[in-house]
Amino acid sequence: MTHFRPSADLETHEVANQPPPFEDANIFETDAALKTTVEKNGGASHAKHLSDFGARCGSAEVIEWSRQANRNPPQLKSFDRYGHRLDEVEFHPAYHALMDLGLSAGVSSAAWTAKKAGHVLHSALIYQMGQADGGVCCPMSMTYAVVPALRHAPEIAKEWEPRVTTPDYDQRFVPANEKRAATMGMAMTEKQGGSDIRANTTRADHVGGDEYELTGHKWFCSAPMCDAFLTLAQTGAGITCFLVPRWRPDGTRNAMHIMRLKDKLGDRSNASSEIEYHGAYARIVGEEGRGVRTIIDMVSLTRLDCLVGSAGGMRASLAQALWHAEHRTAFQKKLVDQPAMAMVLADLALETEAATALAFRIAGAFDQAGANQREAAFMRLATPIAKYWICKRQPGVAYEALECLGGAGFVEESPMPRLYRTAPLNAIWEGSGNVIALDILRAIAREPESLDAVREEITAAKGANAHLDRHIELLEKWFDPGVLSETTARAFAEDMALALQAAALRRTAPDYMFDGFCNARLDADNKSFVYGAVTAKIDAAKIIERAAPH
Repeated sequence: MTHFRPSADLETHEVANQPPPFEDANIFETDAALKTTVEKNGGASHAKHLSDFGARCGSAEVIEWSRQANRNPPQLKSFDRYGHRLDEVEFHPAYHALMDLGLSAGVSSAAWTAKKAGHVLHSALIYQMGQADGGVCCPMSMTYAVVPALRHAPEIAKEWEPRVTTPDYDQRFVPANEKRAATMGMAMTEKQGGSDIRANTTRADHVGGDEYELTGHKWFCSAPMCDAFLTLAQTGAGITCFLVPRWRPDGTRNAMHIMRLKDKLGDRSNASSEIEYHGAYARIVGEEGRGVRTIIDMVSLTRLDCLVGSAGGMRASLAQALWHAEHRTAFQKKLVDQPAMAMVLADLALETEAATALAFRIAGAFDQAGANQREAAFMRLATPIAKYWICKRQPGVAYEALECLGGAGFVEESPMPRLYRTAPLNAIWEGSGNVIALDILRAIAREPESLDAVREEITAAKGANAHLDRHIELLEKWFDPGVLSETTARAFAEDMALALQAAALRRTAPDYMFDGFCNARLDADNKSFVYGAVTAKIDAAKIIERAAPH
């Protein structure tokens, strides 16, 4: 936050050679990669809205909201002073301001209300919202992603879909039918199973019609102040999906009890919790015994948000590093003009733009999937491949960007510690590395056409760069019988993701970005495990100029 006329002339020294605060910058207009890839994937008509939102997300006011929301984390209020059970979470006003900013701009609703390129629009909004504050993106993402799952129960969708697709935020804890708009979350995993949700023990007892009562627990329930949750429970037919509202139809509080809030590494502005159902009112969503099939539609969209969010997190880290390097001098040169630093920054910029290009290529596929079978097939396999790889790259980018700031990046007054703590989350949420790698294998086995679509996407980029051509040739080894297995799935995902990133850059980025990425990532003789140690030929000056948040 910029303070009014702070003193620079101190008793012992003059404050000099410090960068100005990186605030009041339009994070859409200063991000050439984002602007280009949104346009190339059908979102050109949304540029004005995205620019207005980018100005707000980069403003000093919103940056201060994020600082306050993370310094003052949510508090569980189990009972009132008289002993009445509440199960409420209290938030700092800055959290509510951030929620209002994002939801009113359409982060959760735009995909379903835009006339075209709705998922690209949504992705560009959440990409920027995460740079303002990552924590509040969790309930926004779940509210966006719940719509296809709700449609498995038309009567429930008729009631709830208008609530979750209204671009508004109503923070009151009252029944959803009394609110202007609603948010929705999910509660899936249990202590004994984690990702193995078929091991869940929560029980659903039928009480009539589509109504049930749930008894059991959930190990992770993010954003417990949402108005309703999709959850899984066992019936006689197996794992089944249910909607659990915070309020019963008679206007009393539902028996969804918040046992405690998680003390998390990052995303501290948002509440994550452990809950128990004590005969909680619920309504069945989808076919009994087919809960995993019902919920997977939601999971696909939240995985898109994971990879888009990681690309946005990389951009936030890179922007901080570039801003610092452009405004600080060392050894008679600006940091950005020091050859060693320039290589680090250019390498980080290549990584970030490649992540952004692939993320929005997949968002565009979500927009086209309903009318284009090839895009639907591409989306089904490219999403877990990109989710695996991009989310795993974010922590390294955050760390290296932090190091660019030196000690100044390691103190809590800088945004870098928050960006660093948040960086591992998307690789864990909606399936950690091994789970995603196994899902890649399942997608190929169940829908071979998805692999055909991904290979077609990659081979279309042949002939543009010799290193990419060689990499594409080497990919053929994966298709020999017996090569691709559970033990090799991670390596397969990495190889395919790198090729997909190159192909995406070929569509959206200047030649020096495309060639720079291929030379730095696909040349076996010049690969490096550390950012900035690339010996391949790249045009660092042009890459930095494109990425710089001027």
